[in-house]
Amino acid sequence: MRLSALALAVLPALAPGQGRGAQPAVPQTVILLAPARVWDGTDAPAHEGWVVLVRGERIESLGPKAQITAPAGATTIDLPGTTLIPGMIEGHSHLLLHPYNEAPWDDQVLHEAEALRVARAVNHAKNTLLAGFTTVRDLGSEGAAYADVGLKQAIMQGIIPGPRMIVVTKAIVATGSYGPKGFATEYMDLIPQGAEEADGPDAIARIVRDQIRHGADWIKVYADYRWGPNGQTMPTFTLDELKLMVEVANSSGRPVVAHASTAEGMRRAILAGVRSVEHGNNATAETVQLMKEHGTYFCPTIAVGDSPAKRVIIKSASDAGVPICAGGDAGVFTHGDNAKEAEGLVQAGLTPMQALLSVTAVNARMLQMEDRIGGVRPGMLADLVALNGDPTKDITVIRKVQMVMKGGVVFKR
Repeated sequence: MRLSALALAVLPALAPGQGRGAQPAVPQTVILLAPARVWDGTDAPAHEGWVVLVRGERIESLGPKAQITAPAGATTIDLPGTTLIPGMIEGHSHLLLHPYNEAPWDDQVLHEAEALRVARAVNHAKNTLLAGFTTVRDLGSEGAAYADVGLKQAIMQGIIPGPRMIVVTKAIVATGSYGPKGFATEYMDLIPQGAEEADGPDAIARIVRDQIRHGADWIKVYADYRWGPNGQTMPTFTLDELKLMVEVANSSGRPVVAHASTAEGMRRAILAGVRSVEHGNNATAETVQLMKEHGTYFCPTIAVGDSPAKRVIIKSASDAGVPICAGGDAGVFTHGDNAKEAEGLVQAGLTPMQALLSVTAVNARMLQMEDRIGGVRPGMLADLVALNGDPTKDITVIRKVQMVMKGGVVFKR
């Protein structure tokens, strides 16, 4: 990790007695960022010759260099040739997983100790942040219980570097649908699962509330999975069960996200009121129209499921006005390579600007955090990334990260 001297100087130290989830106060350091241009997270072109003034953890002002005066004692960071953009947002991640070509999913769930998985996840969080992704929605600990909650707290308290985390804890599955599978009938009930099983209204309501009690920011449900008679992907929960999950979660102010690959699984999830649908490999014109009508966000995870058919689905959904999120399912592939998803969206027919919006402003709206992240405006959190080039014209520029700031603290320069 390349921590700048500035990061070491301004990283807050924990005061005695501080902790228990509290975010350490960031010193009111004033920094003037002077890139070649600033892209503010809207569909407008980047602003040439603009600068951004950061005070503490928030953006104070921005505009043409001649109109922004830094106060005495401010630190100026010159970033020639770069475009300053909002910190990018990973919409679908699993920080507690590592690529399956290193270890199969079953082995990670059954044979890797939770402490080992957390140790890996510390590096995964760091690599994600240094790649310019300052926020992640982490969609399931996959057998690591509530370790995602602890990882989030360690980042919040400044113990380890990492992105802001939105967590779901265990995810919810129908009994018998998930895994690991393939064990003798006399032992299968004893095998730890990669998610939490729930059936019927009483159990569903209790488990949703229990996950909230353990720290879930969102609730994740598998609306379908590979559990058909011959291993086909089939719907899991009924429409009424899904509606109950959404009702209970929403009543606490928490959205629901649904894994759904089949048209029927997607249909039930959308009608139930989930906020976003993940994967959607077999979406139809009907399900695309339903997403549009219900304002459902679509996270296609093309980084782990690219195909000509998937590209058609993504383009048709975008053309129909469905908001397209950028979430690659990182963990299945290497953390820090998160740019793959936005690049895949461009390959599917989105413009570089559309893909850039997906990985910033659209994801921020999906997270209901657009007042804090996903844009460059006064009052927003100073989550900012400097890129060598102009990503509104070439999406691959998002890999050329020159500086990463999160909450006014420089982590990479």
